[in-house]
Amino acid sequence: MGEFQELWPGGPVFSQAAHFPLGTDSVLLAAFANVRGVKEGIDLGCGSGVLSLLLLTRAVGLRMTGLELLAESAETARDNLRANGLEARGEVVCGDIRDSRTLFGSGAFDLVVANPPYYPLGSGALPDDPAQAAARGEVSCTLCELCAAAGYLCRSGGRFCLVHKPERLAAVFGAMRAHGFEPKRLRLVCVDAGAAPSLILVEGRRGGKPGLSIEPALFLRGEDGGESAELRRIYHRE
Repeated sequence: MGEFQELWPGGPVFSQAAHFPLGTDSVLLAAFANVRGVKEGIDLGCGSGVLSLLLLTRAVGLRMTGLELLAESAETARDNLRANGLEARGEVVCGDIRDSRTLFGSGAFDLVVANPPYYPLGSGALPDDPAQAAARGEVSCTLCELCAAAGYLCRSGGRFCLVHKPERLAAVFGAMRAHGFEPKRLRLVCVDAGAAPSLILVEGRRGGKPGLSIEPALFLRGEDGGESAELRRIYHRE
């Protein structure tokens, strides 16, 4: 485990596992997720647990569970909870997303979040390291398996939020609907105003009615080429 560092001045401290370096994707997802009225949340494939830390910081009444396949990363996530005094509001389970039905009760969570592997098998070369390959490609869990687990874990009316690649948008919507979620919110993430989207942020509602809200794009850079004002706010830099 590496050294603890503040995520922002005065914010939670975080130590990253070797296989799961802290990326912008999880930070943006944590800012996107609607935690209003949420009491119990779960992060599927939590890695080092940054999503749980950020969501617990946002919502005082929230309790988070992380589910992580790799024992080393799961222990790092536990260390991060302890380092921030959040072990009473969070726990980490070392297990397989595909075994969710044996690990948790049906409808046990109000909110499910995930920053899953983006690439289906056969879509390109993966890293030689097995853990890094599983983090990048759908080696240990496919998009459909992820949505199936979310559909089991999320209560009726609950939310499922994930970050993914724009070229997988149709697959994300299809997998969500196949497992009981209606896509309700979509936000595109672009490097700047002239760039095509590089990420999508999606929220599905368990048993929700049709009706998709497309939110204004999130730009990572402003007109001056530096960080956008919104990105600075997300990272508590202003």
